[in-house]
Amino acid sequence: RCTAVTIGTALLVGVAGIAMAEEGTNGDHDVAVNVAITEIAQPGVLAMTVAGTSTDLVEDGSTATVRQFTGALPTVTVTDTRAAEDIPADAAWYVLGSSTDFTGSAGQAPISAGHLGWTPDLVDGGESGQVSEGDQVDTVLDSGANAVGLVDQELLASAWNSGDIATEGQWTATANLFLRTPATVAAGDYTANLTLSLFE
Repeated sequence: RCTAVTIGTALLVGVAGIAMAEEGTNGDHDVAVNVAITEIAQPGVLAMTVAGTSTDLVEDGSTATVRQFTGALPTVTVTDTRAAEDIPADAAWYVLGSSTDFTGSAGQAPISAGHLGWTPDLVDGGESGQVSEGDQVDTVLDSGANAVGLVDQELLASAWNSGDIATEGQWTATANLFLRTPATVAAGDYTANLTLSLFE
């Protein structure tokens, strides 16, 4: 089973609110709003949502030889509404992420996905402690075994026994994103798509 969500680095544009004129009232009346919520009768689901479809990276921490741009992944929420007895034994879920290359808006040479890394951050892992964040993934300009960038599917968060933690119901994670390029990178706007996938 897999659910995928793609996040772009498109610029976020604010929308101004519409000012409403104050009007006089001729008496207030309360209306009770009631709702009866029953137990879910059908089998529950394992699902993922992402609190946003884009994020921006801004320059921070550059050196004379490497330019660095940082930002945050919109919060990722995994929800499980299944009963523990409906989950296969030893089932485990995990969220993976991978990025496309950054393409320039004015025909600049692309920046490969290997230049984008992340540091996963578990926001709410539940009370059991059985949900964990993935390791930091560095870029091709760094060194070490994890200096590969988000080229292939990299781990954001995981739970190694879905049934054991089903009663917790919901978990959240994010990641600090960083793009590192040579100082000679061409100026301009670039966009990449980072795809997050939930597997079990």
